[in-house]
Amino acid sequence: MKFRNFKMVGYVVYGRGCFGQLDEIIAPHRKDGKPMIFLVDHFFNGKPLVERVPVRGNDTIIFADVTYEPKTTYVDQLAQQLKDEFGTVSGVIGIGGGSTMDLAKAVSLMMNNPGSSADYQGWDLVKFPGVYKAGIPTLSGTGAEVSRTTVLTGPTKKLGMNSDFTPFDQIVLDPELTANAPANQRFYTGMDCYIHCIESLEGTYLNEFSKSYGAKALELCREVFVKSNEWNSDCDDKLMMASYAGGMSIAYSQVGVAHAVSYGLSYLLGTKHGIGNCIVMDHLEEYYPEGVKEFKYMVEKNNIDIPKGICKNLSDGDFEKMMNVSLGMKPLWENALGKDWEKIMTREKLRALYEKL
Repeated sequence: MKFRNFKMVGYVVYGRGCFGQLDEIIAPHRKDGKPMIFLVDHFFNGKPLVERVPVRGNDTIIFADVTYEPKTTYVDQLAQQLKDEFGTVSGVIGIGGGSTMDLAKAVSLMMNNPGSSADYQGWDLVKFPGVYKAGIPTLSGTGAEVSRTTVLTGPTKKLGMNSDFTPFDQIVLDPELTANAPANQRFYTGMDCYIHCIESLEGTYLNEFSKSYGAKALELCREVFVKSNEWNSDCDDKLMMASYAGGMSIAYSQVGVAHAVSYGLSYLLGTKHGIGNCIVMDHLEEYYPEGVKEFKYMVEKNNIDIPKGICKNLSDGDFEKMMNVSLGMKPLWENALGKDWEKIMTREKLRALYEKL
């Protein structure tokens, strides 16, 4: 058996207020005359966090439009803009939720790789390291801060740039940055982590590496969304570490049915990843009975509305597009259902599942 030799994040700093060390952390990576590019979630435009970004010289803040999840066209546009203006840059710093961090990873890679980011959607297609990149989450749950992928919607598929060159060189985990997240958004993103854990811990790829991280992440999710009766700073701390551990758990395993199906929703309808996972998880009793039961309890306890009926007016062609994207996620299906997954998840069965959403 050949074991996978994973590249993980280079450096990690954790703690309340550690965002204040960002200037010092990135200083050694500055190249003469070449700017640091701060890709900041547009949610923070005009908010106090922006004033704390350590801008020096010709550094540039770009407010990333993450209304929709990152598209390959947007990645290519940003990378080309930076090449035209500066030639190259010292680094790309992503500050925001999972979409902003994925965007930062992708733009970093496309500064040093030719063609379009769509050319690199898949496994181990990236040829060259990107410029220095750092990730600073302001939402907790996606695990994007530690993953070896950057999930992008391309012309024909929604698929990540999965490679050893993709992980961040540095992450800054400061729970203070997540304190003012909208409650619904916080729940959807937190559930991304919870669902990661359920899929990983019940998957056929499971091993002790994944299990150790996944079990801890699941425990922390339960402390936040099941046991806690009000949101407080402890919840922010716990969810940030759940996100980190959840991301680590899938590094050596995989996610499953909820993610595979939600990729189709995202590709066709632009459904945000966290919400998409929740919409799908609501209907997966057949695959994750205990997880779905607990998920429904958390939804009710936290007074969250899960959208319903989002597929009711779709055409046959729309369903075909979603199914093609979903069934293209082979490792996810194999982890969930085993080697013979194609006999279990037929197109008819998948179509029936989409029709419920």
